[in-house]
Amino acid sequence: MRYVSTRGKAPILGFEDTLLAGLAEDGGLYVPESYPRLGDSDLAGLRGRPYHEAALRVIAPFVGDEIAADALARMVRDSYAGFDHPDVAPLKKLGEGLYLLELFHGPTLSFKDYPLQLVGRLFDHALARRGERVTVIGATSGDTGSAAIEALRDRAAVDVFILHPHGRISEVQRRQMTTVDAANIHNIAVEGTFDDCQDLVKEMFADARFRAEFRLSAVNSINWARIMAQAPFYLRACAQLGGRVAFAVPTGNFGNVFAGWVARCMGAPIVQLVIGSNRNDILTRFVESGVMQLQDVTLTLSPAMDIQVSSNFERLLFELWDRDAARVADAMEKFRKSTEFAVDRKTLERMHEIFDAARLDDEGTKRVIREIYEATGELIDPHTAVGIHAGRTCRRDPAIPLIAIGTAHPAKFPDAVEAATGKRPQLPPRLADLFTREERLAVLPKELKAMKDFIRARLAVRGAA
Repeated sequence: MRYVSTRGKAPILGFEDTLLAGLAEDGGLYVPESYPRLGDSDLAGLRGRPYHEAALRVIAPFVGDEIAADALARMVRDSYAGFDHPDVAPLKKLGEGLYLLELFHGPTLSFKDYPLQLVGRLFDHALARRGERVTVIGATSGDTGSAAIEALRDRAAVDVFILHPHGRISEVQRRQMTTVDAANIHNIAVEGTFDDCQDLVKEMFADARFRAEFRLSAVNSINWARIMAQAPFYLRACAQLGGRVAFAVPTGNFGNVFAGWVARCMGAPIVQLVIGSNRNDILTRFVESGVMQLQDVTLTLSPAMDIQVSSNFERLLFELWDRDAARVADAMEKFRKSTEFAVDRKTLERMHEIFDAARLDDEGTKRVIREIYEATGELIDPHTAVGIHAGRTCRRDPAIPLIAIGTAHPAKFPDAVEAATGKRPQLPPRLADLFTREERLAVLPKELKAMKDFIRARLAVRGAA
Protein backbone atom coordinates (compact mmCIF):
# COMPACT_ATOMS: atom_id res chain seq x y z
CA MET A 1 0.00 0.00 0.00
CA ARG A 2 1.34 3.43 -0.97
CA TYR A 3 0.20 6.86 0.19
CA VAL A 4 -0.18 10.16 -1.64
CA SER A 5 -0.57 13.74 -0.41
CA THR A 6 -3.84 15.60 -0.89
CA ARG A 7 -1.79 18.49 -2.32
CA GLY A 8 0.20 16.38 -4.77
CA LYS A 9 3.72 17.71 -4.26
CA ALA A 10 5.07 15.45 -1.53
CA PRO A 11 6.83 12.11 -2.08
CA ILE A 12 4.67 9.00 -2.36
CA LEU A 13 5.38 6.93 0.75
CA GLY A 14 4.90 3.44 2.12
CA PHE A 15 3.01 2.80 5.33
CA GLU A 16 5.84 3.19 7.85
CA ASP A 17 7.11 6.42 6.30
CA THR A 18 3.55 7.77 6.24
CA LEU A 19 3.13 6.84 9.90
CA LEU A 20 6.32 8.60 10.98
CA ALA A 21 5.83 11.65 8.74
CA GLY A 22 2.31 12.49 9.95
CA LEU A 23 1.86 15.61 7.83
CA ALA A 24 3.07 15.60 4.22
CA GLU A 25 5.98 17.88 3.31
CA ASP A 26 3.74 19.98 1.06
CA GLY A 27 1.33 20.65 3.93
CA GLY A 28 -1.19 18.11 2.69
CA LEU A 29 -2.54 14.97 4.34
CA TYR A 30 -1.69 11.45 3.28
CA VAL A 31 -4.33 9.07 1.94
CA PRO A 32 -3.94 5.61 0.39
CA GLU A 33 -3.61 5.37 -3.39
CA SER A 34 -6.74 3.23 -3.29
CA TYR A 35 -9.08 1.84 -0.63
CA PRO A 36 -9.14 -1.93 -0.06
CA ARG A 37 -12.59 -3.51 -0.39
CA LEU A 38 -14.08 -6.13 1.88
CA GLY A 39 -16.59 -8.44 0.26
CA ASP A 40 -19.94 -9.39 1.78
CA SER A 41 -18.49 -12.57 3.27
CA ASP A 42 -15.57 -10.62 4.75
CA LEU A 43 -17.96 -8.14 6.36
CA ALA A 44 -20.18 -10.91 7.70
CA GLY A 45 -17.06 -12.54 9.10
CA LEU A 46 -16.51 -9.57 11.42
CA ARG A 47 -19.72 -10.38 13.27
CA GLY A 48 -19.10 -12.09 16.58
CA ARG A 49 -15.33 -11.75 16.32
CA PRO A 50 -13.32 -10.35 19.24
CA TYR A 51 -12.62 -6.68 18.60
CA HIS A 52 -8.89 -7.17 17.98
CA GLU A 53 -9.54 -9.82 15.32
CA ALA A 54 -12.04 -7.62 13.48
CA ALA A 55 -9.67 -4.64 13.73
CA LEU A 56 -6.77 -6.64 12.31
CA ARG A 57 -8.85 -7.71 9.31
CA VAL A 58 -9.62 -4.05 8.52
CA ILE A 59 -6.17 -2.62 9.26
CA ALA A 60 -3.91 -5.24 7.61
CA PRO A 61 -4.51 -4.16 3.98
CA PHE A 62 -3.42 -0.58 4.80
CA VAL A 63 -0.16 -1.82 6.30
CA GLY A 64 0.61 -4.31 3.54
CA ASP A 65 3.80 -6.31 3.85
CA GLU A 66 5.82 -3.64 5.67
CA ILE A 67 5.13 -5.28 9.04
CA ALA A 68 5.20 -9.04 9.50
CA ALA A 69 1.72 -10.49 9.91
CA ASP A 70 2.42 -12.02 13.32
CA ALA A 71 3.96 -8.79 14.64
CA LEU A 72 1.01 -6.71 13.47
CA ALA A 73 -1.46 -9.19 14.97
CA ARG A 74 0.36 -9.02 18.30
CA MET A 75 0.32 -5.20 18.32
CA VAL A 76 -3.38 -5.05 17.51
CA ARG A 77 -4.22 -7.66 20.16
CA ASP A 78 -2.14 -5.91 22.83
CA SER A 79 -3.67 -2.51 21.99
CA TYR A 80 -7.10 -3.53 23.28
CA ALA A 81 -6.14 -6.08 25.97
CA GLY A 82 -6.48 -3.55 28.80
CA PHE A 83 -9.84 -2.03 27.86
CA ASP A 84 -12.48 -2.08 30.60
CA HIS A 85 -15.26 -3.81 28.68
CA PRO A 86 -14.90 -7.41 27.44
CA ASP A 87 -16.42 -6.43 24.08
CA VAL A 88 -14.05 -3.41 23.82
CA ALA A 89 -16.58 -1.44 21.68
CA PRO A 90 -20.04 -2.55 22.86
CA LEU A 91 -23.14 -1.65 20.87
CA LYS A 92 -26.04 -0.79 23.18
CA LYS A 93 -29.67 -0.29 22.19
CA LEU A 94 -31.14 2.99 23.46
CA GLY A 95 -34.54 2.80 21.81
CA GLU A 96 -36.38 1.69 18.72
CA GLY A 97 -33.82 1.80 15.92
CA LEU A 98 -31.36 3.89 17.99
CA TYR A 99 -28.05 2.44 19.18
CA LEU A 100 -25.07 3.78 21.11
CA LEU A 101 -21.59 2.59 20.13
CA GLU A 102 -19.66 2.98 23.39
CA LEU A 103 -16.13 4.02 22.53
CA PHE A 104 -14.98 5.10 25.98
CA HIS A 105 -13.73 1.91 27.58
CA GLY A 106 -10.02 2.57 26.95
CA PRO A 107 -7.41 3.88 29.41
CA THR A 108 -8.30 7.58 28.98
CA LEU A 109 -12.07 7.09 28.50
CA SER A 110 -12.22 8.45 24.95
CA PHE A 111 -12.69 7.02 21.45
CA LYS A 112 -9.20 8.26 20.69
CA ASP A 113 -7.75 5.40 22.73
CA TYR A 114 -8.89 3.03 19.97
CA PRO A 115 -6.48 4.39 17.36
CA LEU A 116 -3.75 5.73 19.60
CA GLN A 117 -3.09 2.59 21.62
CA LEU A 118 -2.21 0.97 18.30
CA VAL A 119 -0.35 3.98 16.90
CA GLY A 120 1.94 4.02 19.94
CA ARG A 121 2.89 0.41 19.33
CA LEU A 122 3.38 1.04 15.62
CA PHE A 123 5.75 3.91 16.43
CA ASP A 124 7.75 1.69 18.78
CA HIS A 125 8.02 -1.06 16.20
CA ALA A 126 9.06 1.21 13.34
CA LEU A 127 11.58 3.24 15.34
CA ALA A 128 13.18 0.20 16.94
CA ARG A 129 13.59 -1.46 13.56
CA ARG A 130 15.18 1.69 12.10
CA GLY A 131 17.22 2.67 15.14
CA GLU A 132 15.68 6.16 15.02
CA ARG A 133 13.86 8.52 17.39
CA VAL A 134 11.19 11.16 16.76
CA THR A 135 9.63 14.17 18.43
CA VAL A 136 5.85 13.94 18.41
CA ILE A 137 4.07 17.28 18.40
CA GLY A 138 0.30 17.41 18.67
CA ALA A 139 -2.57 19.77 19.36
CA THR A 140 -5.57 18.67 21.36
CA SER A 141 -9.03 20.04 21.99
CA GLY A 142 -9.29 17.73 24.97
CA ASP A 143 -9.06 13.99 24.32
CA THR A 144 -6.33 13.39 21.72
CA GLY A 145 -3.67 14.66 24.12
CA SER A 146 -4.40 12.30 26.98
CA ALA A 147 -4.83 9.33 24.64
CA ALA A 148 -1.53 10.12 22.89
CA ILE A 149 0.29 10.63 26.18
CA GLU A 150 -1.01 7.35 27.57
CA ALA A 151 0.01 5.53 24.40
CA LEU A 152 3.50 7.06 24.17
CA ARG A 153 4.56 7.62 27.78
CA ASP A 154 7.99 6.20 28.75
CA ARG A 155 8.78 5.09 25.20
CA ALA A 156 12.53 5.33 24.68
CA ALA A 157 12.58 6.67 21.12
CA VAL A 158 9.82 9.29 21.40
CA ASP A 159 9.48 12.69 23.04
CA VAL A 160 5.95 14.05 23.13
CA PHE A 161 4.86 17.72 23.17
CA ILE A 162 1.11 18.24 23.44
CA LEU A 163 -0.45 21.69 23.04
CA HIS A 164 -3.88 22.40 24.52
CA PRO A 165 -5.88 25.66 24.74
CA HIS A 166 -5.35 27.13 28.21
CA GLY A 167 -8.57 27.10 30.25
CA ARG A 168 -10.66 25.70 27.40
CA ILE A 169 -10.86 21.99 28.23
CA SER A 170 -12.45 20.20 31.16
CA GLU A 171 -10.46 19.67 34.36
CA VAL A 172 -10.57 15.91 33.90
CA GLN A 173 -9.25 16.24 30.35
CA ARG A 174 -6.43 18.53 31.49
CA ARG A 175 -5.42 16.43 34.48
CA GLN A 176 -5.34 13.23 32.42
CA MET A 177 -2.49 14.89 30.50
CA THR A 178 -0.69 16.99 33.08
CA THR A 179 -0.49 14.41 35.90
CA VAL A 180 1.39 11.82 33.85
CA ASP A 181 4.84 11.51 35.43
CA ALA A 182 7.01 10.50 32.48
CA ALA A 183 10.26 12.15 31.39
CA ASN A 184 9.34 12.06 27.70
CA ILE A 185 5.99 13.86 28.15
CA HIS A 186 5.74 17.65 27.86
CA ASN A 187 2.44 19.52 28.27
CA ILE A 188 1.97 23.04 26.94
CA ALA A 189 -1.06 25.20 27.70
CA VAL A 190 -1.34 27.75 24.89
CA GLU A 191 -2.95 31.11 25.57
CA GLY A 192 -5.43 30.77 22.73
CA THR A 193 -7.88 28.40 21.09
CA PHE A 194 -7.48 24.88 19.74
CA ASP A 195 -7.17 26.35 16.26
CA ASP A 196 -4.21 28.42 17.51
CA CYS A 197 -2.63 25.22 18.84
CA GLN A 198 -3.26 23.44 15.56
CA ASP A 199 -1.80 26.35 13.57
CA LEU A 200 1.37 26.31 15.68
CA VAL A 201 1.80 22.59 15.04
CA LYS A 202 1.36 23.07 11.31
CA GLU A 203 3.83 25.98 11.28
CA MET A 204 6.46 23.86 13.00
CA PHE A 205 5.95 21.10 10.44
CA ALA A 206 6.18 23.67 7.64
CA ASP A 207 9.63 24.79 8.86
CA ALA A 208 11.78 22.28 6.96
CA ARG A 209 14.90 22.91 9.05
CA PHE A 210 13.12 22.61 12.40
CA ARG A 211 11.18 19.56 11.21
CA ALA A 212 14.36 17.79 10.12
CA GLU A 213 16.44 18.82 13.15
CA PHE A 214 14.02 17.29 15.64
CA ARG A 215 12.50 14.63 13.36
CA LEU A 216 8.94 15.83 13.92
CA SER A 217 6.03 13.43 13.77
CA ALA A 218 2.31 13.76 14.49
CA VAL A 219 -0.37 11.83 16.33
CA ASN A 220 -3.28 14.12 15.58
CA SER A 221 -5.83 12.79 13.13
CA ILE A 222 -3.74 14.43 10.41
CA ASN A 223 -1.73 11.18 10.76
CA TRP A 224 -3.28 8.59 8.44
CA ALA A 225 -2.72 5.79 10.96
CA ARG A 226 -5.26 7.46 13.24
CA ILE A 227 -7.96 7.31 10.57
CA MET A 228 -7.04 3.75 9.58
CA ALA A 229 -7.36 2.54 13.17
CA GLN A 230 -10.81 4.12 13.61
CA ALA A 231 -12.41 2.48 10.59
CA PRO A 232 -12.71 -0.93 12.35
CA PHE A 233 -15.33 0.15 14.87
CA TYR A 234 -17.59 1.34 12.05
CA LEU A 235 -17.24 -1.86 10.05
CA ARG A 236 -17.69 -4.11 13.06
CA ALA A 237 -20.81 -2.26 14.21
CA CYS A 238 -22.29 -2.62 10.73
CA ALA A 239 -21.58 -6.35 10.81
CA GLN A 240 -23.22 -6.69 14.22
CA LEU A 241 -26.50 -5.20 12.99
CA GLY A 242 -26.39 -6.49 9.42
CA GLY A 243 -27.91 -4.55 6.54
CA ARG A 244 -27.84 -0.81 5.94
CA VAL A 245 -26.84 1.53 8.78
CA ALA A 246 -26.64 5.27 9.50
CA PHE A 247 -24.16 6.85 11.91
CA ALA A 248 -24.38 10.06 13.94
CA VAL A 249 -20.93 11.43 14.75
CA PRO A 250 -20.11 14.50 16.87
CA THR A 251 -17.08 16.02 15.20
CA GLY A 252 -14.86 19.07 15.15
CA ASN A 253 -11.71 18.12 13.25
CA PHE A 254 -13.61 15.76 10.91
CA GLY A 255 -11.31 12.82 11.64
CA ASN A 256 -13.79 10.42 13.19
CA VAL A 257 -16.55 10.96 10.65
CA PHE A 258 -14.00 10.65 7.83
CA ALA A 259 -13.08 7.24 9.27
CA GLY A 260 -16.74 6.35 8.75
CA TRP A 261 -16.43 7.48 5.14
CA VAL A 262 -13.35 5.24 4.77
CA ALA A 263 -15.32 2.31 6.18
CA ARG A 264 -17.99 2.97 3.56
CA CYS A 265 -15.32 2.97 0.83
CA MET A 266 -14.22 -0.43 2.13
CA GLY A 267 -17.71 -1.84 1.66
CA ALA A 268 -19.59 -1.02 4.86
CA PRO A 269 -23.33 -0.56 4.11
CA ILE A 270 -23.36 2.98 5.53
CA VAL A 271 -26.12 5.00 3.89
CA GLN A 272 -25.80 8.18 5.94
CA LEU A 273 -23.18 9.97 8.03
CA VAL A 274 -24.61 12.74 10.20
CA ILE A 275 -22.23 15.41 11.49
CA GLY A 276 -23.03 16.84 14.92
CA SER A 277 -21.79 20.38 15.65
CA ASN A 278 -22.02 22.63 18.69
CA ARG A 279 -22.10 26.43 18.35
CA ASN A 280 -18.77 26.18 16.51
CA ASP A 281 -20.66 24.98 13.49
CA ILE A 282 -18.32 25.52 10.54
CA LEU A 283 -19.01 22.00 9.23
CA THR A 284 -22.80 22.30 9.51
CA ARG A 285 -22.68 25.69 7.80
CA PHE A 286 -20.65 24.16 4.99
CA VAL A 287 -23.10 21.28 4.51
CA GLU A 288 -25.94 23.80 4.33
CA SER A 289 -24.29 26.37 2.07
CA GLY A 290 -21.16 24.97 0.42
CA VAL A 291 -19.16 27.80 1.99
CA MET A 292 -16.30 27.10 4.42
CA GLN A 293 -15.97 30.28 6.43
CA LEU A 294 -13.88 30.85 9.54
CA GLN A 295 -15.54 32.46 12.57
CA ASP A 296 -14.48 33.05 16.16
CA VAL A 297 -14.29 30.00 18.42
CA THR A 298 -16.91 29.89 21.18
CA LEU A 299 -16.38 28.05 24.46
CA THR A 300 -19.02 25.31 24.94
CA LEU A 301 -19.93 22.30 27.08
CA SER A 302 -18.44 20.08 24.34
CA PRO A 303 -14.89 21.48 24.13
CA ALA A 304 -13.47 18.78 21.84
CA MET A 305 -15.61 20.36 19.09
CA ASP A 306 -14.64 23.96 19.85
CA ILE A 307 -12.88 24.12 16.49
CA GLN A 308 -13.20 26.20 13.33
CA VAL A 309 -10.44 24.68 11.18
CA SER A 310 -11.41 21.06 10.51
CA SER A 311 -8.13 19.70 9.17
CA ASN A 312 -9.40 16.33 7.98
CA PHE A 313 -11.99 17.93 5.73
CA GLU A 314 -9.16 18.33 3.23
CA ARG A 315 -9.14 14.56 2.78
CA LEU A 316 -12.82 14.56 1.85
CA LEU A 317 -12.37 17.43 -0.59
CA PHE A 318 -9.61 15.43 -2.28
CA GLU A 319 -12.07 12.59 -2.82
CA LEU A 320 -15.05 14.77 -3.80
CA TRP A 321 -12.84 16.47 -6.40
CA ASP A 322 -11.74 13.15 -7.90
CA ARG A 323 -8.28 13.45 -6.31
CA ASP A 324 -7.45 16.74 -8.04
CA ALA A 325 -4.55 17.69 -5.76
CA ALA A 326 -3.89 21.04 -7.45
CA ARG A 327 -7.50 22.07 -6.84
CA VAL A 328 -7.22 21.08 -3.17
CA ALA A 329 -3.97 22.98 -2.74
CA ASP A 330 -5.51 26.11 -4.28
CA ALA A 331 -8.56 25.89 -2.01
CA MET A 332 -6.45 25.40 1.11
CA GLU A 333 -4.22 28.33 0.19
CA LYS A 334 -7.29 30.51 -0.36
CA PHE A 335 -8.72 29.43 2.99
CA ARG A 336 -5.42 30.22 4.71
CA LYS A 337 -5.26 33.71 3.23
CA SER A 338 -8.92 34.78 3.25
CA THR A 339 -10.42 32.37 5.86
CA GLU A 340 -13.08 31.35 3.34
CA PHE A 341 -13.66 29.26 0.25
CA ALA A 342 -16.72 27.88 -1.54
CA VAL A 343 -17.42 24.78 -3.60
CA ASP A 344 -19.65 24.42 -6.63
CA ARG A 345 -23.11 22.88 -6.65
CA LYS A 346 -21.88 19.55 -8.03
CA THR A 347 -19.42 19.14 -5.15
CA LEU A 348 -22.07 19.94 -2.57
CA GLU A 349 -24.50 17.50 -4.16
CA ARG A 350 -21.87 14.76 -4.00
CA MET A 351 -21.38 15.47 -0.32
CA HIS A 352 -25.14 15.37 0.29
CA GLU A 353 -25.25 11.84 -1.10
CA ILE A 354 -23.97 10.61 2.26
CA PHE A 355 -23.50 13.55 4.67
CA ASP A 356 -25.99 15.60 6.67
CA ALA A 357 -25.34 17.93 9.61
CA ALA A 358 -27.05 19.69 12.50
CA ARG A 359 -25.98 21.99 15.34
CA LEU A 360 -26.93 22.16 19.01
CA ASP A 361 -26.26 24.82 21.67
CA ASP A 362 -25.41 24.20 25.32
CA GLU A 363 -28.99 24.34 26.60
CA GLY A 364 -30.02 21.85 23.96
CA THR A 365 -27.06 19.65 24.88
CA LYS A 366 -28.16 19.50 28.51
CA ARG A 367 -31.72 18.77 27.39
CA VAL A 368 -30.61 15.76 25.33
CA ILE A 369 -28.44 14.43 28.18
CA ARG A 370 -31.47 14.69 30.48
CA GLU A 371 -33.85 13.08 27.97
CA ILE A 372 -31.57 10.10 27.39
CA TYR A 373 -31.08 9.62 31.13
CA GLU A 374 -34.79 9.79 31.89
CA ALA A 375 -35.68 7.44 29.03
CA THR A 376 -32.92 4.85 29.42
CA GLY A 377 -31.01 5.43 32.65
CA GLU A 378 -27.84 5.99 30.61
CA LEU A 379 -25.54 8.93 31.27
CA ILE A 380 -23.95 10.39 28.14
CA ASP A 381 -21.33 13.08 27.71
CA PRO A 382 -22.05 16.43 25.97
CA HIS A 383 -20.38 15.45 22.67
CA THR A 384 -22.42 12.26 22.41
CA ALA A 385 -25.56 14.31 23.14
CA VAL A 386 -24.77 16.62 20.22
CA GLY A 387 -24.35 13.59 17.96
CA ILE A 388 -27.63 12.01 19.05
CA HIS A 389 -29.49 15.26 18.42
CA ALA A 390 -27.96 15.57 14.94
CA GLY A 391 -28.85 11.98 14.11
CA ARG A 392 -32.46 12.41 15.21
CA THR A 393 -32.80 15.71 13.37
CA CYS A 394 -31.34 14.54 10.06
CA ARG A 395 -32.41 10.92 9.97
CA ARG A 396 -33.52 10.07 6.45
CA ASP A 397 -35.15 6.68 6.98
CA PRO A 398 -36.49 5.59 10.41
CA ALA A 399 -36.41 1.98 9.19
CA ILE A 400 -32.61 2.07 8.99
CA PRO A 401 -30.80 1.64 12.33
CA LEU A 402 -29.08 4.79 13.58
CA ILE A 403 -25.85 4.29 15.52
CA ALA A 404 -24.72 7.25 17.64
CA ILE A 405 -21.02 7.34 18.40
CA GLY A 406 -20.39 7.55 22.16
CA THR A 407 -17.13 9.47 22.05
CA ALA A 408 -16.28 9.96 25.74
CA HIS A 409 -17.13 8.72 29.21
CA PRO A 410 -19.60 11.05 30.96
CA ALA A 411 -17.20 11.35 33.92
CA LYS A 412 -14.86 13.40 31.74
CA PHE A 413 -17.50 16.15 31.85
CA PRO A 414 -19.07 15.71 35.30
CA ASP A 415 -20.27 19.29 35.76
CA ALA A 416 -22.26 19.33 32.52
CA VAL A 417 -23.77 15.90 33.13
CA GLU A 418 -24.71 16.75 36.72
CA ALA A 419 -26.27 20.05 35.65
CA ALA A 420 -28.43 18.17 33.16
CA THR A 421 -29.43 15.15 35.25
CA GLY A 422 -28.70 15.88 38.90
CA LYS A 423 -26.43 12.82 38.93
CA ARG A 424 -22.66 13.21 39.00
CA PRO A 425 -20.85 10.51 37.01
CA GLN A 426 -17.90 8.90 38.75
CA LEU A 427 -14.49 8.13 37.33
CA PRO A 428 -13.41 4.49 37.24
CA PRO A 429 -11.50 3.40 40.39
CA ARG A 430 -8.14 3.52 38.58
CA LEU A 431 -8.62 7.30 38.15
CA ALA A 432 -10.17 7.97 41.56
CA ASP A 433 -7.13 9.96 42.77
CA LEU A 434 -6.85 12.07 39.60
CA PHE A 435 -7.65 15.35 41.39
CA THR A 436 -4.90 14.87 43.98
CA ARG A 437 -2.09 14.09 41.54
CA GLU A 438 0.57 16.72 40.88
CA GLU A 439 0.29 18.58 37.57
CA ARG A 440 3.20 19.34 35.22
CA LEU A 441 2.69 21.88 32.44
CA ALA A 442 4.02 25.10 30.94
CA VAL A 443 1.80 28.03 29.94
CA LEU A 444 3.05 29.74 26.76
CA PRO A 445 1.79 32.50 24.46
CA LYS A 446 0.53 31.58 21.00
CA GLU A 447 3.86 32.50 19.44
CA LEU A 448 5.88 30.22 17.19
CA LYS A 449 9.27 31.38 18.50
CA ALA A 450 8.26 30.76 22.11
CA MET A 451 7.10 27.28 21.18
CA LYS A 452 10.28 26.39 19.28
CA ASP A 453 12.51 27.76 22.05
CA PHE A 454 10.64 25.70 24.65
CA ILE A 455 10.94 22.49 22.62
CA ARG A 456 14.65 23.06 21.96
CA ALA A 457 15.31 23.68 25.63
CA ARG A 458 13.40 20.62 26.80
CA LEU A 459 15.05 18.33 24.28
CA ALA A 460 18.48 19.70 25.18
CA VAL A 461 17.85 18.79 28.84
CA ARG A 462 16.65 15.36 27.71
CA GLY A 463 19.79 14.93 25.62
CA ALA A 464 17.60 14.39 22.54
CA ALA A 465 18.56 17.56 20.69
